[in-house]
Amino acid sequence: ALAVLVGAPAFAAELTEGKDYRTLTPPQPTGSPGKIEVIEFFSYGCPHCSEFYPLISAWAARLPKDVAFKRVAVGFGRPAWVNLARAYYALESTGDLAKLDGAVFHAIHAEHQALFDEESIARWVGEHGGNAAQFANAYASFSVNNETFQADEMTESYRVDAVPTLAVNGKYVAIGGSFAELLDHADKLIARVRAETPGARAPARTGR
Repeated sequence: ALAVLVGAPAFAAELTEGKDYRTLTPPQPTGSPGKIEVIEFFSYGCPHCSEFYPLISAWAARLPKDVAFKRVAVGFGRPAWVNLARAYYALESTGDLAKLDGAVFHAIHAEHQALFDEESIARWVGEHGGNAAQFANAYASFSVNNETFQADEMTESYRVDAVPTLAVNGKYVAIGGSFAELLDHADKLIARVRAETPGARAPARTGR
């Protein structure tokens, strides 16, 4: 299904507001000048995000060069999810994210490990090829605390009330009844933003 999805023209059909997407009012600032920014709001604690992870990873790897893909870890005020959001930013800070990102999902949702507090997560990181001490230092750092706070603010600004959520260029939020539909609508919203940008042309998807 994914192979069909990524090969389909992004402009194949018009989208219906309220059904296929919603418009952000007011539009939100982006942090990717000159590029179309796509943000995935997610949580390691979310089973749907765990299922979505291999699909969104493959989709993001093939995005055109004029698209910047980012992820925002949400907490929704749940202590366990806030700790997991901090864990995401700590792994990013220590350079272990690429190695352990998918493994965190697997540990929580396939192995049913309770990685919901700093001590448990740090121990798990150390057992899976990361540096537990570096992770603990990053987890408690000002920068990770600030990133977690900013993620909470973005979650509110984008009016995210469920995950996974895909937002496109601070203007649109994709809606879909399935993961494939969600990605398809995100593709079409990317094409819409490009069409709304004077002089923009669609580059080819990457071959990765």
